[in-house]
This record gives sequence, structure tokens and C-alpha cells, in this order.
Amino acid sequence: MDIKIIGAGLGGLAASCLLAHKGHDVTILEKNSSPGGKINEVSIDGYRFDTGPSLLTMPFILEKLFEYCDTKMSDYLDIKPVDPICRYFYPNGIQFDCYQDTCLNTAQIQEFAPNDVQAYKQFISYAEQLFERTKDAFLYNPLYGLSDLGNLNFIDFFKIDAFQTVSGRIDKEFESEELQQFFKRFTTYNGSSPYQAPATLNIIPYVELSLGGYYLNGGMYTLIKALTTLAESKGVNIHYDTEIAKINTADNRITGITDTAGEFHTADIVVSNSDASETYLNMVNKEDVSFLKRKKVANVEPSCSGFVLMLGIDKSYNALTHHNIFFSEDYQREFKQIFEDKVMPEDPTIYIANTSYTNPEHAPEGGSNLFILVNAPYLSDNVDWSSEESWCKELIIRKLQEHGLTDLRDHIQYSNTITPRDFYQKYRSNKGSIYGTSSNSKLAAFMRPKNKSRSVKGLYLVGGSTHPGGGIPLVTLSAFHAVELINRFEE
Repeated sequence: MDIKIIGAGLGGLAASCLLAHKGHDVTILEKNSSPGGKINEVSIDGYRFDTGPSLLTMPFILEKLFEYCDTKMSDYLDIKPVDPICRYFYPNGIQFDCYQDTCLNTAQIQEFAPNDVQAYKQFISYAEQLFERTKDAFLYNPLYGLSDLGNLNFIDFFKIDAFQTVSGRIDKEFESEELQQFFKRFTTYNGSSPYQAPATLNIIPYVELSLGGYYLNGGMYTLIKALTTLAESKGVNIHYDTEIAKINTADNRITGITDTAGEFHTADIVVSNSDASETYLNMVNKEDVSFLKRKKVANVEPSCSGFVLMLGIDKSYNALTHHNIFFSEDYQREFKQIFEDKVMPEDPTIYIANTSYTNPEHAPEGGSNLFILVNAPYLSDNVDWSSEESWCKELIIRKLQEHGLTDLRDHIQYSNTITPRDFYQKYRSNKGSIYGTSSNSKLAAFMRPKNKSRSVKGLYLVGGSTHPGGGIPLVTLSAFHAVELINRFEE
């Protein structure tokens, strides 16, 4: 079949490999001049930055992708465990190095939160149970039709702790504010608030702390290079600088797609790796999607966005490891400002990926490449990024200097920013969000757009804005789900 894929992000590349391996004629049409979508890189003045995901979890899902295509992941990628997974800095001076080894973690917790040592172990066990109850019912399941529900264990499914929030559950489990804040941060992995999202999302710390956190040697963008090479080896054609304006149909059936230059591209099937909201609201003909469907898509709450500051500095700080987080003083206020007030938090939690810690060649000798991310609200009239950008940059630098990165400002050799406005303009993500839709309601995580359109025959969707969610493993699973549904309905 003639299959056109909109977008060469992770979901589009993964789907192209799977489909081309099955013998389909696959072409990817990519808006930008390089593949990867939000997984991208910047190299300048001797500094190299990953500008998207910085941590890999569940690498066995990627391994499954390569195996499906009759090749070995190890031939393409060098995956290394990160240890410690992350270093946490608290406003009160406490430092917590989080390892995959529970004993190393509990030894530290014994020092700063002795009453919570047992609670830590019990929480990991609870999170594991959540993972076991949701993986088959949700992660590995397209959740499209009745056949997808047939083998589910509904008793387990209704024990997924969806009726209290992440924060509510964690506050019951731990006495120390440090561990409360530590476990609440994992909700940001899918762009949600721990004070609104269901406790089901407590599966995320289990995935990282028990299944492990990994890094791709050379940088996370090596994944995109690997999948591009694999796709092309399977006969996939990739056309860059080709933005899609319209998905064409006849009698609610795909006929092709039209780019912004007016060129029509025939297709039996279209797989959209564009944001689901962009696909349904701006690409598909209005008459092909019901008013109620369009209204539902338009009203869905986007995930948070992010403000990125890339700093190339001529110094290395002993305090920094590969992944680092500097917590804010008032976590609840931070998320209120992001999701309710829709403004930049005055005291943001700051994340730093310092890949030069693992790959010294990512910075000139003696220097560091600091990829700095703070959570930001999705685009609204409440923030004018033309004026807010410089304020955010200065706030972050000042706070990092206060946290011990002495004279950081004086060592900056290169700097650049990425704002929510940039995320929208470059990737057409919903209101500049990073992770698609938020999970700030009980069943939101289960209500993401499906990997097959119910109204347009031949239209399939992949990527972080679709089921099962954002992040490298889940986006890869979205490609598997789309291909499974194509096999089910088109062949």
C-alpha cells in the first residue's frame, strides 16, 4: 500500500520502519529540514546539546522495534545506564543522589528522613503493582475496540488508584517534605500537575527507579540518526522542508495529502505524526470530523510546555552530575501558577542535563554544556514571550548562582533559548505543549486520541499527543499500535 507519514519525529520514524519492513511503499513528509521532531540537537562553537528527551527508560521497547525489523539495536545504539540517575538539590541544603539501587537510596534517606525509609520501600512496591495492573490494559494495548478489552483483568484495572491525586497519595505515604516533593516530580514526565493528576501516574517512578534510567552514548539524538538509517535501509523516502496543509479525502476515505506548496501526494493510508489537535482541527476537512469531535479536541487541556536555556560554559562544576534537579521552595504554588494562573512560576524547579559529564566531547576541554529546562504554561494571552524570554533567562541564571553554581554568568560562552512559542512554531504542538495532552483528570491518560481515526478511513495517528502518551517508550508504542490497527483494518 501507498503510505504517507506526516512528520519525521520518533513516532513517524518508528512507524515507517515497521511498515516498510512489511513491504509497504512508505514516504515521510517532514516540515523541518531535519528529522527528529522534538528530539533534536544543537551543535555550535564546540558545544553539543540534546534539545528534547534526555533520559531513556524501558529500552526493551526500542529493542523490540529493531528486532521486528530483523536487526539488532546494539548495531545502532550504545545504551549506558546512568548512575546516579539524578542528583536532587533541596532549598534547605539537602542533596539526594537517586540510584537504581534501593540500598543506596535508603542509606541516604536514613540520614535526612529516617522515619520514611520503610515508606520508601513500600511505595516502590505499590508503584510496581500499579505498573503490573496497567501495562497490559493500557501501555501495550491499542484500546481501540471491543477486541482490545477481551483479555483484560478488570479487577486489576479498577485497582489503579485513579480516584485520588498523585499528591494526595504521596502525602499520605511520607512524612518528609523532601520525599513528598521527590515523588511528585515524576508527574511532570507527561506534562501534568501532581496536584491534579490521578495517582495512577505513580507508575512513573517505578519505571525509572526499578527498571532503570539510561543514556544513549553520544547523545539522545543518536536514536533519531539510527531510526533514519534503519528506515532508509528499508526503502523509506524522507522529504524534508515539506509542510502539510491538508489531508484529502473522498467519502470519508483518505485519498492523499496536499503540502503548503500546493503539491498533492497520493496515499492509501496516512499516518500523522503531527500533534493530534493540529491533525483534527487544521488538516482534516471539517465535514470529515463531527462538530462534537472537533469541540472535544479543541477543549482538551494541553500538557505544560517548557522554557529551555542552553548554556555553553568554560567551566565544570563538581556539584553537577549528568542529570540534576534544583527544587523550588513551594511546589504547589509552582504548579498553580503553571496550570491555573498560566504564568511562569516565580520560583521554578530547574532541571539541568549536563551530558558533558558522560561525553566530555560535548563541550570544549574543561567546559560544560548545560541544557536547562523549567516547566512553563502552554501558550495563552497571559504570557508574552517576546518580553518574558529575557526575564526567564536572567531568573534561571540568578537562581542557579544562588544554588551554588558560583559566577555562572561570568563563564557563559554560548547561550540560546527555546520558548513555548518556539515549540508551537517549529512543531505545531498544541498551544506549544511538550507532551500533548495533560493527565490532570481521573481518566485523561486513558482518553488520549486513539491511534486510528474513527471518522476518517485510512487515517492513523502516532506520537506523544496520542495513546499511550509522551516520552520515548510510549511514543514508540504508539507506532506499534498504529501498525497493529493498520493490519487489523486495512489488510
